[in-house]
Amino acid sequence: MPDLSALRRAISALERSSACERGDLFGFGAPEIDGALGGGIRRGALHEVYARKETDSAAASGFGLCLALRAARDRPLVWARQDFLDLETGALHGAGIAAFGGDPAKILVVRPGDAAGVLRAAGEAARCPAIGAALLEVWGAPKTLDLKASRRLGLASEKSGVTLVMIRRAAAPEPSAAQSRWSVAAAVSTALQDNAPGRPAFDIELLRHRSGLPPRAFRLEWDRDSLSFAAAPLSRSVAAVPADRPARPAGGGLRRRAG
Repeated sequence: MPDLSALRRAISALERSSACERGDLFGFGAPEIDGALGGGIRRGALHEVYARKETDSAAASGFGLCLALRAARDRPLVWARQDFLDLETGALHGAGIAAFGGDPAKILVVRPGDAAGVLRAAGEAARCPAIGAALLEVWGAPKTLDLKASRRLGLASEKSGVTLVMIRRAAAPEPSAAQSRWSVAAAVSTALQDNAPGRPAFDIELLRHRSGLPPRAFRLEWDRDSLSFAAAPLSRSVAAVPADRPARPAGGGLRRRAG
């Protein structure tokens, strides 16, 4: 069983901060998608991100991080992921987080041994309104991650205002209490000046929205300087998000708490 005492101490130190606004929306920063979504998606809610294929796992994690950064504003993040993912797909890397515009010093990484531990860590994070957002990264379709469990997370998120982003690897979409559900694939992005590699790019599809919005697809690029998305232009492109190779070893100032 993972030891969550370190996470609880870190959360306790943050609880003196004021709570974030509850029930409001946060946009993607791209008028094309924000307009289609009626302004954005709910802050203080559970959102799901699925990798379209196993080789899109890195893209799904990157897109999930982008959503969390948009929701969190300047508040810290918690990232709970099963520990074996470090061996299976590569560990989180501080320089990679910074390349997306995140501050590694503001991300608390928790590495429980199983999906149940990830859910417990997410529950702890969701009860602390000083946290901006929490990412949950799980593999497959564990029995502990059922409709009831997602409802508990959604209720805790709504009460505190903490946005939860659940990243599902090697899993097919299934019923849950998520406010929105997204399918993500790696895309190509426009080359920068002198043919430099472009910004991270994603092909995303809205699979479900609890307000009844119809499914729709977008191709977006991520701007780390403004922490916002933009519609990908139609021009010469280069690969932007690695989809089929593991990330570099962990480092770069990420604060880690092992389960």
